[in-house]
Amino acid sequence: MPTPHHHSHLFRAASDRPYFSADAETYLAPTPLRDIRKSLPPRVLSEADLAFWQTYGYVVVPEAITPGAATRRLGSRRLALVSAVCLAVLLLALSVVPDYPSALLVVCCDGVAVGCLNVAMNAQGAALENKYGRTAMSRLHATFSAGLLGAALLASGVSTLTPAVTAHFAVAAVLLSTLLAWARPRLLTDGDRATGEAAAGSPRAERDQPRRRRTALTLPSRTTLWLGCAMAFGTLTEGAMNDWSALYLKNVVRASATVAPLGIAIVSVMMLLARVRADRWRSRWGDGHVVRAGGAVAGLGLALALTAGGVLPTLAGFACVGLGAAAITPCVYVAAAASGPDALALVAAMGTTGLLAGPALIGLIAGSGGLTLGMAAVAASALLVSVCASRIRWGAGALAAAK
Repeated sequence: MPTPHHHSHLFRAASDRPYFSADAETYLAPTPLRDIRKSLPPRVLSEADLAFWQTYGYVVVPEAITPGAATRRLGSRRLALVSAVCLAVLLLALSVVPDYPSALLVVCCDGVAVGCLNVAMNAQGAALENKYGRTAMSRLHATFSAGLLGAALLASGVSTLTPAVTAHFAVAAVLLSTLLAWARPRLLTDGDRATGEAAAGSPRAERDQPRRRRTALTLPSRTTLWLGCAMAFGTLTEGAMNDWSALYLKNVVRASATVAPLGIAIVSVMMLLARVRADRWRSRWGDGHVVRAGGAVAGLGLALALTAGGVLPTLAGFACVGLGAAAITPCVYVAAAASGPDALALVAAMGTTGLLAGPALIGLIAGSGGLTLGMAAVAASALLVSVCASRIRWGAGALAAAK
């Protein structure tokens, strides 16, 4: 049953989510890489480089250092703390690297750290729900959205004061370290039996995880694969909307220069507001119904907007995407955590791959068939989330405990 201190622990456990999103948004700032001896010309680490090397570091790592293996060995609390420290250090390192190859190596290491922190903090969120018998993951993901906004404002503010990337990253590292120090004593400990092993105390986790210590790579279960596909299609939808919504409004709908940027703003605001409320939907209808309905709302809403045309219908369709996609990733993370740290790590990696590869895929489709066809593919991706969700046997989780 919930305790009177549930909400206090909820917001304390949420503190590593803005840490993660702030680090990610800080890295997306233009990053000049100068040789410290000034013997090399300035070079910019583009978003394409960042996406490739972070994806490489996040997904293509040896089995011994995957986030799932690290979670089993360290526990989610310890892994979150170690990963967060590494991210702050890597942020400073990127501002002083001597050459371009070194910068790529730093960003690759950042991808590994981001992967570990992502798995650890979602395991913490699932543990929080198990411990207090209340849905909380959507609100934790809402703090991630707020962290992205805060980091963007920080980048804008520091850039107006000084163009020096070293100063920008130093300020970000100090703020991240302060946030980490505040969060450290408030994270759930491994002794709670619901952290490092991603709710390993649940019957489902005991059934899904092999009792003997694994010595070789094992294939994921069918449920894990469906969860990963749902996550990939969901994050593909989010990533594509972030990159292509303004361009669609400008080039296809012929919106004015002042209206076109409202597309991503509406998606982001609706997603943030929906995530604040989504835990109540989960408690009332269950995660499976929420994910299926969310994918349908996002996909059908966007499809109708593309068919209708016009600025207002398009903005309404974008709002449907933000509303429908908001609860997809929190629900999928909870289900993946119930299957163990390896399932959680795989699903998280597939989610990151969808988020980074999605915009490029939509760009390829738009290049051959037009941007309307590309946005139609985004709508199809959202609908595929509902298809994947219908193939998943969703656990009762915190819903049953709340009742």
